Amino acid sequence: MGRFKQVIGTTLRSRKMNNQRTEAKLGVAVLNTMTALGRARFEKVSA
Repeated sequence: MGRFKQVIGTTLRSRKMNNQRTEAKLGVAVLNTMTALGRARFEKVSA
C-alpha cells in the first residue's frame, strides 16, 4: 500500500465512483508492471 501511495498519490483525483475504480485499476496495473520488470527470473539448472 505504501508503494501505491508513493507512485500514484495519497488520494484519488476522480469524483465519480466508476472513475475512481478505473483510476485504482490503472494504478495497480502500473505497479504490477513495475514489479514484473524488477523481479528476478529463476531457471532450474540440471545437476
